[in-house]
Order: sequence, then structure tokens, then C-alpha cells
Amino acid sequence: MKILDFNLTRDSDFVTASARVIFEDCSRPEQTVYIKTPLAFAQGFGANPDAFLVGCLLPGLHLGERRIFMDQKICPFLKEGIGVAMNILSHWTKGPNGRRYSPIEIEANPRGNIPILSPPRAGMVMSGGMDSLAALRLNRLHYPKAHPGYVRDSFFLHGFDIGGVVERGSKYHVFDRAMEAISKITRDADTQLIPVYTNIRHLCDERELWLDSFFGAVLAAMAHTFSNRINLMFIASSYDIPNLHPCGSHPLLDPEYSSFGVRLRHRDYELSRLEKIKIVSGWDVAFQNFRVCLANVPDHLNCGRCEKCIRTMTELTALGMLHKTRAFEADEVTVEDIEQYDITIRVRPPFYRPLIPLLRDQGRDDLADTIERLLEKET
Repeated sequence: MKILDFNLTRDSDFVTASARVIFEDCSRPEQTVYIKTPLAFAQGFGANPDAFLVGCLLPGLHLGERRIFMDQKICPFLKEGIGVAMNILSHWTKGPNGRRYSPIEIEANPRGNIPILSPPRAGMVMSGGMDSLAALRLNRLHYPKAHPGYVRDSFFLHGFDIGGVVERGSKYHVFDRAMEAISKITRDADTQLIPVYTNIRHLCDERELWLDSFFGAVLAAMAHTFSNRINLMFIASSYDIPNLHPCGSHPLLDPEYSSFGVRLRHRDYELSRLEKIKIVSGWDVAFQNFRVCLANVPDHLNCGRCEKCIRTMTELTALGMLHKTRAFEADEVTVEDIEQYDITIRVRPPFYRPLIPLLRDQGRDDLADTIERLLEKET
């Protein structure tokens, strides 16, 4: 794989960082990949080669490329971390040929002059879901405003779940609606909400690759394009310590995508999902405007029908809180809602199993019995 022709361009609406990706060892056509943001946030944004190295790494590994060649210099601190990340992934993941990933050569000269941002500034990835909202809430509770770790910027990424899957379309109206809901939260938290758009996921949009290996690297790529604006990016955890497993965003992987100038921190993996929900429930504007749905339907922020919605509604039922939020139209979960999904796949059981005694305490033995029965199928 060659990554060439780095450019930073502006039009009437956006500033865009882009590069040309040429595959050398597979039949994929060359592609221009980009990360862009509105002109209002152009200051501190750039075509950082580190961003494109991190963003293109996993498609290169997965598709059998034997090297990544770049005609721009990269941070040697990042290059070392990439080496560690590739060795972690080689133990975790198998490619399409059934063989485990093998680390590949990164052919790029080291960059010697690394600007150090002064004053330091922290950002965080913001999806509007329970993980990122709990992270932001804890930041506000634990960090004084004068501390450099106080989150000043929250980044919401199009091309992640919304607009990430080519055949599902760009769904810009869904993204804009989510922005509107999340902006109510970020205004209350006094953090700047910054929309970012990318097509990096389209280099290889295979679901297993995305979930098991890739999505954290795309978040890291976004962070590096803002290396002249932030020097610390918080990424909220998806799983807690007892349930860590190979995953695209992981406390072993995310920090290895740091450069000397941009540090990435995977945070809050000491907290369970239910503990995070309790944290968010104590922040009313977030509890009324959270976004957990991955269906990205045209008419609702949360569809209330997909597995992620049903799971979250069941968690809220177990905590006696579902009726307290307007984020879902329905205020009750039924047995039929849960039965339509296989709750034994993709590390779902750790989310459901703790709900059983809590549901019984809430008088919902019907839901507790259903979850117990479905989990018996787990192999």
C-alpha cells in the first residue's frame, strides 16, 4: 500500500485533509480518503500524515498488503506504537485467508520536529451514547476547568456508524438530527461540539474487521488531524475490565495509536454498563437526549426496535428508569422485544446477565425468565 499526495483544501463550507491510497498486493482500486470538518474549525486542523497511517493500517493488514509506503515523514513515537498494535492484532485476529495478521513494514522517514501544543488542550470522541456521555460527565465532575485534561472539544464523526456502511447511504439528515440532540448536551457541559466527516471506513467495510480491529484506529486518525488543536483525546470504553476481549477499540490498542504530540486515552473501563447508565441518569439533559441506536432510522433518534435499543431499554427497566427518559417513545419492554434477538452473540451476554436479579427486583420476572432461557443457548 502506498499513501501519497497529501493535501489540505478548502471550499466554501469545509476544510478537507486527503491522501491517495494505492493498493499494491490486492485488486482494490486506488482511492482518495479524506477527513474534513466545517471551516469554523479549520484552525488546528491539518493533513497530518500520522492520521492517514493509523487510518489505513487495518485495511492494509486485512487485505494482505506487505508494506505501507508513505512519501511524508511520520512521528517515530507513533511508528513504534503501530508496531506494538500490529503484534497485538497478530495474536487476536485472522484475515480473510484464515491466517493471523502478520506485521508489515512501515516505510516512512521519521519526523524530527514535533510541535508541542501550548497551552495543552483535551478533546473527546462523542457519539451521544452512554459510554461517551458518562465519560464527559465524569470529566466535568473530576477535572477543574483550569486543568489541561478538562475537555474543551467533543468530536462527532460521520462515516463511523452513520454514513459508514456504503450500501446504507450517507444519511446526512440522520447525522444532523443527532448533532442537534447532542449539541443540547455539549452546550450544557460547556464543550465545543465539532462535526467531522470521513470515508476511511470505506477502504474495507467488512463488518468483522470493523468491530474486531478497525474502528478505534479511525477515531485515532480523526484525532491526529486536529493535532494543532488538541494534544489529548479521550475515547470512552465499550466494555469493562471483566469482559475485555479483542475489539476495535481496546485499552491495549488505543494508546498505541498515540504520537508524541497527540495522546490517546481509553477511559472508564473500570465501570460496568449499568454504572455508566446511573452516571448519565443523574444528568438530566443527557438522560433526555442520549443516542444509542445504530439503526439510524429516518424518523427517530432511537428507533426502540433494534437490539441496541431493546438492550438499553431493558437496562433502564432493570434500574427502574425507563419511564424517566424521553429518549425512547416506549416506556415498557416486552418478552417479544427481547426474544427476537440472539443475545448470546458478540459478547452480548455480559450486558444481559447482570439484569436478571435487577429485573426480578422490579417485578419483571417475565423479562428475567426470558433472558435466563435465551442465555442457556450460549456455548
